[in-house]
Amino acid sequence: MSNTLGSSGVQVSALAFGGAAIGNLFTAVTDEQAHEAVTAAWESGIRYFDTAPHYGLGLSERRLGEALRAYSRPEFTVSTKAGRRLEPSADGGDDLANGFAVPATRRRVWDFSADGVRRTLEASLERLGLDHVDVVYLHDPDDHAEEAFREGYPALEKLRSEGVVRAIGAGMNQTAMLTRFVRETDVDVVLCAGRYTLLDQSALTELLPAAVERGVSVVVGGAFNSGLLADPRPGATYNYAQAPGDLLDRALRMREVAERHGISLRAAALAFCAAHPAVASVLVGARSATEVRDAADQFATPLPPAFWQELRDTGLLTTEEPS
Repeated sequence: MSNTLGSSGVQVSALAFGGAAIGNLFTAVTDEQAHEAVTAAWESGIRYFDTAPHYGLGLSERRLGEALRAYSRPEFTVSTKAGRRLEPSADGGDDLANGFAVPATRRRVWDFSADGVRRTLEASLERLGLDHVDVVYLHDPDDHAEEAFREGYPALEKLRSEGVVRAIGAGMNQTAMLTRFVRETDVDVVLCAGRYTLLDQSALTELLPAAVERGVSVVVGGAFNSGLLADPRPGATYNYAQAPGDLLDRALRMREVAERHGISLRAAALAFCAAHPAVASVLVGARSATEVRDAADQFATPLPPAFWQELRDTGLLTTEEPS
């Protein structure tokens, strides 16, 4: 199944491949494993692939581009991001302080200027080996709002009008500024990570209603809140830190309900994200073919209405979504 991003005409598969893990997020992945993950995504019907210069200092873009060369360009959609420009660095060491197990041969420079956006996109296209990407997001402009709205967004709008990209937006781990993008600009799509999940529905307050009203699509990332909803256990991560005890308890109780209904908590987490009418695609990061296939299988699992009802009856879910 595919959906259209806003009025852009860009088609995305309902399940998308997130490229951070193949950029060596936290631990190293071989080129072969990365290639196998992308191939498994294609074989599972995924046609939307997301990456960013930030992911492994360009490694994710390079690996994704190499893997996608086996396929016809009109058949897939690629998004990348702007806001962190990469420059050569001779400092040595690794990039683990930023979350990626790669040599620190480059350094990130925050840059939401018009020139920075164009230069970043040009470098991304070179790493990807593509003549165009379909979607460009402003990446995490949390502390750079003025420059992002004054220069970065107009630069994306100009690129779209020139036909260099087909859809534009912003990607963040918060809802307030994404809501501002939806209400105050002409973005086609926003990427919201970790704020519309079984454990955090803060996107329901303003972002998702605004997106429906304005005809802006939402891509949801972080469906598992960085791990807790994939495998709730002591020591599991929630938004990249150790999960608080109350959230761990809630996730464990949700898993018990899911198992009573013959489904996995992973399937429920993905289905919840996909059910809102504003959501065009759910982005799942994977570092192996096995993880990709599991995500696709879980995403395809039908969920019984009685499961959602039990979550509500027990107070584990307070929203009426999914209906």
